[in-house]
Amino acid sequence: MKLKNALIVVNDMERSIRFYKELFGLQVILDQDGNVIMTEGLVLQDAKIWKNFIQKELVPKNNMTELYFEESDMEGFAKKLKASEFEIEYVTELMEHSWGQKVIRFYDPDGNLIEVGTPVNEQFHT
Repeated sequence: MKLKNALIVVNDMERSIRFYKELFGLQVILDQDGNVIMTEGLVLQDAKIWKNFIQKELVPKNNMTELYFEESDMEGFAKKLKASEFEIEYVTELMEHSWGQKVIRFYDPDGNLIEVGTPVNEQFHT
């Protein structure tokens, strides 16, 4: 068995596609009317459809999971976030851990937690 995708729930599919395309360079692979598969294994699911599937209330910003991306140029990415059209709610602005990894944590437009950090193996080569 292997993990194929990570699915997140979104309220506005077009806004979410734009968000992940503009900030992370992801592209749509397949659009199945309320379920969009993007590159890197990210799946966007329409909130109304998801709520109908699970028959439970949806809880944005639950902080129980996060999408993790790696980026070598963290200062450049931080500037890109600030200059984007999206209102970014930060959990942790650009910081450096004691082991040398730089990270930023923030929510996507639907309250899904995202972390962007310098590649873990790069910190041992500097």
